[in-house]
Amino acid sequence: MLTLQNNKVMSKHPQLIEAYKKVFNTIESCKTKKQLSGAYYMVNNFKKLYKNVGYPKVLSYSLDRKLEQQLLKYQYTI
Repeated sequence: MLTLQNNKVMSKHPQLIEAYKKVFNTIESCKTKKQLSGAYYMVNNFKKLYKNVGYPKVLSYSLDRKLEQQLLKYQYTI
């Protein structure tokens, strides 16, 4: 859940919201281990890029969690 403070940060940075959605959607669309590897780098780049903005940590956690879920989903379908 996003708090009021997190919403303030995000409303000041619409690019942050768009970048988050793109990374999240990329993770969801991954079908292979190689694609998941690329998504991992996208998540790290997102964190590095928006670290200076002071993005809500819940976004970082959410992306990490989604990446982990996709990896588990991939492993169980093999």
